[in-house]
Amino acid sequence: METSRTPLLPEPARKLGAWCAVVLLVAGVAAVFVWLCVVFKAAVTPVLLAILGTALLGPLYRRLLRMKVSKSLAAAITVLAVLVVVGGATYIVVAALIETGDQILASLRQAAVDIAEHFGAAGTSLEDLAENARTLLEKFGGTAASGVISGLSVVGQMLATAVLALLLIFFFLRDSDRAAGSLRSLVPAGTGDTAEAMARRAFEAVEGFMRGTTLVALVDAVLIGVGLLVLDVPGAVGLAALVFVTAYIPYLGAFLSGAVAVLVALADRGFVIALWVLGVVLAVQVIEGNVLQPMVQSRTVQMHPAAVMLAITAGASVAGVLGMLLAVPLTAAATGILGELRARYAAPQGPVPEEAS
Repeated sequence: METSRTPLLPEPARKLGAWCAVVLLVAGVAAVFVWLCVVFKAAVTPVLLAILGTALLGPLYRRLLRMKVSKSLAAAITVLAVLVVVGGATYIVVAALIETGDQILASLRQAAVDIAEHFGAAGTSLEDLAENARTLLEKFGGTAASGVISGLSVVGQMLATAVLALLLIFFFLRDSDRAAGSLRSLVPAGTGDTAEAMARRAFEAVEGFMRGTTLVALVDAVLIGVGLLVLDVPGAVGLAALVFVTAYIPYLGAFLSGAVAVLVALADRGFVIALWVLGVVLAVQVIEGNVLQPMVQSRTVQMHPAAVMLAITAGASVAGVLGMLLAVPLTAAATGILGELRARYAAPQGPVPEEAS
């Protein structure tokens, strides 16, 4: 006669252990994936940049296809558009920062000195921070401008990454119709539909993020730039360019660019104008938060601000500035995948059956 065995652990403890095992397994896989990305960053970075470029101008490619343009020509035109848009924006931003960079740095240093006079030791640390930032920027600019081997190596690596990313954008666009078939060939037969739906949802999230963030960055830069010009703040064009670039880092970027604009105004135009600049920055952020962001996020994956900040911090710890820029779109893609899985595997909540009388 068999006797039933009493489990060593109660049911809640066993469930907790199972969940801990799942969490450890997922964390281990994620850690290995991040480690591989860091090791092969020379190949991973162009792929990620190509995905972002494809997501940004993918609608242009599809519009060209609807106009009966061949796939290869449509992909080539889109790549040219990427080159013109990104290259033009980079040129405008770099030119503006070079033209007004010294003025902005001098204003920041003067602001640090003024703060040091009023706040003592705390202001002295700010002054040291400004001086160190100025020194680092001067070294970076000197390295990029001079013909030393290290500077040329960095520039050459950036150019190689950009060229490879452009080539990948061309192939991603031209062969996008084969992506679903390739993905299905890599996964088990029974999970083909799920894998394709997850991939589409992830790409749609990245596409929505890139287009929405670019629109928000442009509007923020124009509005704040106009406000700085009206208030006659020195380096207004360079500060507007800084707003545009940092807008791709949600929340943190707006804080940094706004703080720089206020400090520059404080140093050169006084306390009253600095308050006006602060008001302009806050007004633009209110417009962004209540008008632009709801319009953008209604068409893409919504993410909690805490999740965004954690993603930015993790990206910065892994890959520096590039990690900060890539962290949010990658998080948006992961959120889209989780949303698709939840929609597919969530328990259906149908009507409760009535008991038979």
